[in-house]
Amino acid sequence: GGLRATQRLSTLCRTFDLGLSMHSNSHLGISLVRAEGGQVHLRMPVRAELRNLSGKLHGGALMALADTAMGLACFERFGADEPCVTVEAKLNFIRAVDDGEVDCHAHILHSGRRTLVLEAEIRQGDKLILKTLATFARL
Repeated sequence: GGLRATQRLSTLCRTFDLGLSMHSNSHLGISLVRAEGGQVHLRMPVRAELRNLSGKLHGGALMALADTAMGLACFERFGADEPCVTVEAKLNFIRAVDDGEVDCHAHILHSGRRTLVLEAEIRQGDKLILKTLATFARL
């Protein structure tokens, strides 16, 4: 019910904050916008230190955002008792990002006994920036 969903979101937020503070992607500035039903919405600002040599948002930062969103989608669905890890990911970089912020939406497409298939899209407004399809393993 409502209380259980609120508690799960609270746990997800604490885990998200802890996960970002403990790992090298803490400097990305990612914020959790929404998480429920195996779907996650994250937001990330374009920062000077995240730019590549061409002055665009680095592809590695975009991939980190997508991977974080997909991992949180797994956590939102299964909790800490059933951890999941990325096995592989296929990315399509559609367009470059100059400034502003980007939004990432991730969700579970298939949940099997041992593996999951997830999808993430990164957009800036109505423009598609990145599309990825990934396989995660259930540990």
